[in-house]
Order: sequence, then C-alpha cells, then structure tokens
Amino acid sequence: MAHPVERASGTGAAADLPPGQRLQRGWPVTHYGPVPKFRPERWDFRVFGATADGDKRSWTHEEFTALPYATVVADLHCVTKFSMLGAEWGGVPACAILDLAPPAPGVTHVMVWAEYGFSANLRLADFADDDAIFAIHKDGELLTAEHGFPARLVVPHLYAWKGPKWVRGVEYMTADRRGFWEQRGYHNVGDPWKEQRYSYQEEPGDGPEI
Repeated sequence: MAHPVERASGTGAAADLPPGQRLQRGWPVTHYGPVPKFRPERWDFRVFGATADGDKRSWTHEEFTALPYATVVADLHCVTKFSMLGAEWGGVPACAILDLAPPAPGVTHVMVWAEYGFSANLRLADFADDDAIFAIHKDGELLTAEHGFPARLVVPHLYAWKGPKWVRGVEYMTADRRGFWEQRGYHNVGDPWKEQRYSYQEEPGDGPEI
C-alpha cells in the first residue's frame, strides 16, 4: 500500500453548511434497493470506454485495495438536506485511477457504475478533483455494507448521490449521458452550494435532455 496522502476540504463547522442543509450528528442510511452481498472472489473494479490506449483495465479486490491510498477530511451533503461535516475518508483517490488508466483526449465525462447497474454521471473535472476518493474507510474504520463497503465514491463538492455506494467501475465518455437519478428528475450537476437538487433547475449547458 502506498504511503497515505492527507488532504482536507471541510472544517466541520456548522457555518459551512450549503443552503437548505441541516447539520447531522450521525450518518443515516439512505439508498435505493437492497444491500448487495460482497463476494471478494467475484468482485472487480473496471475502467472502460474511451481510454487513452483503447484497452480496458480491471483490478481484483485485493489489487484494488493495494492501489495508492489517501485520506481526505471532507463533508458529505445529501440531497435529502442533511450534511455530515469533517469526516475522514480513506481509500483510492479518483485521480489515481485516472493516472493508472488514462482517458482519451476527447473524454469530457465519466459514468460511475455500481452494483445492480446503478450509475451516476460526472463531469471529468469533478471526478478528477483532488478530494474525490473511492472510500474504503470512514474515520479509520471500514465502511459497513449499508454505507457502501467495499468501496463508495465520495465527491465532497457535489451532493452525495453523485458518489455511488458499492462501486464497480468507471466508464470514460466523450459526451454526457445521464445516470440513474439524473434520469429520474435530479440535477445533472448536483452542486450543493448552488442548491442544484432537481432537473427543473437546470440551465442551458448543465446537461443533456431527459
């Protein structure tokens, strides 16, 4: 395992709440559908789509947990209006995936895929943010199954639905395409500081037509 890199993007102060959010002391369990059963011998993480060399990449669970590791102190803002401040997330930085499996020059967006075919689309710049991380630990403890073990994406500057639980891979895209919740009325970008909760709030250029 690589030497941990520490970053911070949240102060843990209530004054840091985005508009419309309330401070949450615990960590509620919110997701759509059942909690998947983790089978380490079958689990892998894949990168596919418009890669720089045209090849797919994949890692077993053992290989994935041996990738470069970092910790990020960051907030989590749920679109259901609760915010959890100052959590420490440990795992594989999204930028490490981009380094190990570079996207082609024309890639503008990614689709993050999870169990049961769940997906969330992000702009490449959001995915490449220094604080975006495939979290394995929270506050030094392994994630529970209900909170996304073996890995969940955390993108602190976007609403939490943009970081799926139970991730299984990343697709590089040369054009935007809406993910699961984005097809069902949620905002295509999801910036909590602009309170971008729903698709009816979108402005021209925020995303493809529904």
